[in-house]
Amino acid sequence: MSTGEMTHSPVQAGGDASASRTVLFDFDGVLFQGDAFELFIRHRYGSPVHRLLAVLTMPWWLLCGVFSRRLAARALTHVALCGLSAQRYQSAAEAFADQLVRRPRQFYRDGLNVLRRHLAEGDEVIVVTGCERILVTRLLTQLGLTDLPIFASQLKPGPFGMRVHVHNVGRRKVQNLAAKGVQSWRLAYSDSFQDLPMLKQASEAVLVNGTPKLCKRVEKALGRAVTRVAWY
Repeated sequence: MSTGEMTHSPVQAGGDASASRTVLFDFDGVLFQGDAFELFIRHRYGSPVHRLLAVLTMPWWLLCGVFSRRLAARALTHVALCGLSAQRYQSAAEAFADQLVRRPRQFYRDGLNVLRRHLAEGDEVIVVTGCERILVTRLLTQLGLTDLPIFASQLKPGPFGMRVHVHNVGRRKVQNLAAKGVQSWRLAYSDSFQDLPMLKQASEAVLVNGTPKLCKRVEKALGRAVTRVAWY
């Protein structure tokens, strides 16, 4: 399989391919190499103040970790966002995004080319991601993708800083799409088993840089073949 090309499988469950011009793209691992919001949080911990806060709050996030690694990660996220109002968060996130777009090989060129080709062909492209809304919007804007509908995670102001309000992952992606009237889609691009609900409702599910193990796991869960692509 050559770089950027699809190995097509027959369109099966999820509806007729001609029934919708809607195409869904995950962001992290599909268009962006890595986890953009995680990189932002790590950047925040470059500050001695936030490293100290992490030490001082260690009993809290360690206790969260006893119950769930996800809870511990969320606790550390809230520590990293401590002291940020909504306006200050937006400024910090957008400034960090401006740095990220200048990094070499930070984005999948093949993925961006495929997305732009869908737009040129008249498809309705929607980015559906667990990345935070302001950060991913700024990144896409800096890449010249200014008018894409974006369904993303959201923060909200809290007493000590910004906090996670909506984590747009898994089944929540499908629920948030449905709430805005998006009920069907022709293609869904993802790199994660977590996106199974989104992939299941696609006429054609596409896995980006998926390992053989992941592809087999997704295909078993879907009960049909998936399209596999290697993007760089």
